Amino acid sequence: MRHPLRLPGHLPLFWTIFSINAAVFVAATLVLVLSPASVSADPVRSEIVVVGLGLAVMLLANGLLIRQALAPLTRLIGRLEGIGQLEPTDLPEEGSGPVRGIAESVNGLLRRLAEERRSGDARALSAQEAERHRIAQELHDEVGQSLTVVLLGLKQLEARAPTDLVADLAAVRESARAGLDDVRSVARRLRPGVLEDLGLTSALAALATEFSDHSKAAVRRSFAPGLPALSPEVEVVVYRVAQEALTNAARHADARAVELSLRRMADWVVLEVTDDGRGFDGLVEGSGLMGMRERAALVHAELSVVSKPRHGTTVRLAVPSEAGA
Repeated sequence: MRHPLRLPGHLPLFWTIFSINAAVFVAATLVLVLSPASVSADPVRSEIVVVGLGLAVMLLANGLLIRQALAPLTRLIGRLEGIGQLEPTDLPEEGSGPVRGIAESVNGLLRRLAEERRSGDARALSAQEAERHRIAQELHDEVGQSLTVVLLGLKQLEARAPTDLVADLAAVRESARAGLDDVRSVARRLRPGVLEDLGLTSALAALATEFSDHSKAAVRRSFAPGLPALSPEVEVVVYRVAQEALTNAARHADARAVELSLRRMADWVVLEVTDDGRGFDGLVEGSGLMGMRERAALVHAELSVVSKPRHGTTVRLAVPSEAGA
């Protein structure tokens, strides 16, 4: 493997190219001075041929040296053009002088941008969770209590109403009760209180039960014993990813069976949601999948979605166990 021309690391790009040109010109001058070659005042054809060949050799040597010196810069530009996301890519810090400095600067810039984006995503998701908590609290305390008062009033009114109105009042009361159940269900989805009270596995079990009650798919859940403790932030990420994956299975997969599992694999805690639905060919990242990826990135987890047409879909989240220990 050929190595690029090494120059002092402190030289700017201008002086790098200037040094190469100067070296070529000095070499050509020494050849003219020290060799028997000469050119008369009235050059003959042989002298013109010699000068032409010497010029061609000098230009070729100059071009090859410059190309070799700037080869790392060309490769760096190619890598930069292939960057699809502002993530640390560990660009090769090869070459010398300005080329190596550019690679180091770009790597530093990408790391800072990625860290700032993670911080911004963390703040945004934290604000989102706080807003979910507030809305769930208001639904429970205000709307829920108001509907409870309506239910009690309808029950008392039903006891004193004429016989011909009892059936109508009972129907209205059942509608109010169904509305109260819906409000409570929405509040639970917005703020998983069971996650705070009973832990991750209990929250996932309740999520699977709720999914089975509101969809035609049967859910088989499997939680390995002895899972390591995770921080509240990591538990929320795992719960939200499972929630989004089950929601997608209910809305889009047309699945008949779903498996929800949580287990430990080496230094990872792995969540998998697998369905036997219609699957897909070619992943289109909507807001749900983007949200899962953003949440996974916050806790340095790895998210993968594998699917084949008519063979179902598997959503897999691998969280480093030491991240939340």
